[in-house]
This record gives sequence, structure tokens and C-alpha cells, in this order.
Amino acid sequence: MTSLPERGEAPSSNSLCKEDTAPATSSSTSEHKEDSSSKQPKISILSSVFTPPFTIFEGQQDSTCDKKSPKSSSGSYGWSRILRRIVGSTSMWRLLGCAKVLTSSDVWFLGKCYKESPEESSGGSDSESGHAAFLEDFSSRIWITYRKGFDVISDSKLTSDVNWGCMVRSSQMLVAQALIFHHLGRSWRKPPEKPYNPEYIGVLHLFGDSEACAFSIHNLLQAGKGYGLAAGSWVGPYAMCRAWQTLIRTNREQADAVDGKENFPMALYVVSGDEDGERGGAPVVCIDVAAQLCSDFNKGQSTWSPILLLVPLVLGLDKINPRYIPLLKETFTFPQSLGILGGKPGTSTYIAGVQDDRALYLDPHEVQMAVNIAPDNLEADTSSYHCSVVRDLALDQIDPSLAIGFYCRDKGELLFLRRLLGYVEFL
Repeated sequence: MTSLPERGEAPSSNSLCKEDTAPATSSSTSEHKEDSSSKQPKISILSSVFTPPFTIFEGQQDSTCDKKSPKSSSGSYGWSRILRRIVGSTSMWRLLGCAKVLTSSDVWFLGKCYKESPEESSGGSDSESGHAAFLEDFSSRIWITYRKGFDVISDSKLTSDVNWGCMVRSSQMLVAQALIFHHLGRSWRKPPEKPYNPEYIGVLHLFGDSEACAFSIHNLLQAGKGYGLAAGSWVGPYAMCRAWQTLIRTNREQADAVDGKENFPMALYVVSGDEDGERGGAPVVCIDVAAQLCSDFNKGQSTWSPILLLVPLVLGLDKINPRYIPLLKETFTFPQSLGILGGKPGTSTYIAGVQDDRALYLDPHEVQMAVNIAPDNLEADTSSYHCSVVRDLALDQIDPSLAIGFYCRDKGELLFLRRLLGYVEFL
């Protein structure tokens, strides 16, 4: 990738195992209308720590080899080696509908780099390095999916968002990461034991599935009516960004009228070339506009505040223009990266990382029961908000209509982001 200016916080030196040392796979993206019972089996990269099936078979064969002729044993061993090589190949996994995610190449994940480690390759690494560190990071990100059994959405009579709510869920994931980064920092990982951090539980509460939760699917649909959001209908990234803008403004006005407590502790800047962002246009990060938004957020008390930038883009017609793919990859190296709302046409996902020509993402298409976590329940079961299954998608298969997110804690980070964006041509 293009060499970028350095920042105070250097990229992590964590690393990944070589492909032939710790094979890891992921299932391909679920189709938008696909029934959950027909999905491919999910293959976690945790599977790399278990004994491969062919090793077990070889062990069983070795235990009886003294009863067979040397010729038979040698032949079986040769076939085992051939089968292992075939099954371990990338082409075989693609034939099966899966894709190897972790190879020896660098992975960039929300501004952090995971590299190959010689210690891990030799088996001498600990759980704090390599693909184990990446998996811990990945599985600590907030995962929000289709839900069923929640309160009826306004007059629609719908109690589930299955087959239509993936863009809403993807956007909730991106905003949830911004809140986690703000309250707990980029280095935060989900702790193995309870009680949990109040800020962590507070973030999950905001995304519950009822009107009482500030950033629920119910409230997002209500806020986005003017941009075409409706229960049962799919929506694009631009309209989704504008719905968030409206919801946060409404939420802030209500907070001012009640107790002044903000659910969203930062300004929001939708960076768009024109009001009709679905047609594209060249978005420009304007420091003066950002300064005014921060001042409005602080009610004029100070100039700057933390700020979330949402950048809706159209990078092609039917397919993404190949010239933009390296530029999209570059944005994941930025320390301010919050990932991308994108996916295949009609199938939104939350893309949080890249490796080679593959996008690594959290998939909202798994159906789970609705959960509403009380803000004071530090012993709550939060397992449905985390996922350790890394899925991937070819970057050239991404829908050209997408939105990129960035979080800047202060003016210095925003100016640094603007400098980095000078290296990409679509901003």
C-alpha cells in the first residue's frame, strides 16, 4: 500500500499465522433472500487451533500399520498427503463456497495492522500475538444482526427485520464501534468475566429493539421516513447516513428539553458532494463545516468536540470501478477508520478490514431473538452481540454505492485525517 505519514500511535505489531501453518476459513456472504437454514456452515478461524481431520485419520492408520505391509502403509500415507494438499488449497475452499481469510499477508482491521510473526510460525508465540490477537479484536467488535420477536414497528405489524433490515443493522454496527472507541478506546477488548464495564453495557442498551432505546431500528426508520426508510423495504447507504443525521439531531433536541444528557457524545458530519448523494458527486471534508458542527454540539462553549464522519460514495455504475479498490483498501490503514457500509448489491454488510483483495466483514444476516439490555445490568448476557466467524468478500464484488466511516477525537485527529484523505482521489 501507499506509504502514509506517521502518527503518534504506531500500528500494532501483532501478526497472523502463515496460511500453511494455521489454516483459517470463512463462509461466503449470505444472499439477501436466503433462508437461514440453507446457509453454508460457518467456519471460524478458531478451527485452526484444533487438530486437522486428516491428522486424526493418519494417527488411526499409524496405530494399525504394523499389521499391514510397508507398501500399503506407504501408499495410504501418500494419498493422505495428496488429500491434505488438495483440501488445504485456496481453490478447493472456493469450490466449496468458502474462502481462506488469514494468509501470510498483512491484515488491516479498523486502523490496526496484524502481521506475520516468525515466533508464531515456529509455534513459540503466545495468545497475545498473531491471529489470536486479531480474533480477539474482531470478536470484541459489536455485532448487530437481524432480530425477531421485537415490538411492532409503528403501523407495519412487523416484529422482525429478516430479509430487509441488513443496511440498518450494518449502520448500527459502525456507529456502535464509534461509541466504543469514544468511551473505551480502540484497544478495548471484551473482558472474559463479569461484571462488565458500564460504558460497554450502556452502548449495547442504545441499540436494543424497542422505541425506548435511542438508536433502535424503530427510531431509525422513523427518523429516515423523509429519505425513504420504511419497515419491510431495503435502503441505500446515503439515505441511511441521512437517517442517522436526523435521528441524532432529534435525540439531542429531546435531551435538551428533558435533562440535557446526550446519548451521542460527539458531532456528526455527513460528508456529501450534494444533497442528492445517491447521484455521487465529489465529497469534500471541509474544516469550517466540521468546526461549526462541533461548536453547535458544544452549544458554543468550545470550538472542537469528538466527531463522527459518514461519507456516502458512488464508485461506479453496475460494478465498482477497479481504480477505486486500492483507495478503499488504503482507508483501513487510517487510525480513524470505522470501516464501510457495503457488500454485494442488495446485501449490506459491515466491512471492517481487508487482506489482499478480500474484504473482511461482520454479517448482519443471522437471525437472532430480540434482546434489550438494561443500562444498569452489568451481568447481562451479551453473547449475541459478538461473533468470532470472519467472513470475506472479493473487493471487486462490492456494490459501488457505499459509505465510509471515520471517528476523530479532536481537531488534531481531524486535521490528520484530512491529510491522509489527500492520498485518496475520491475525497
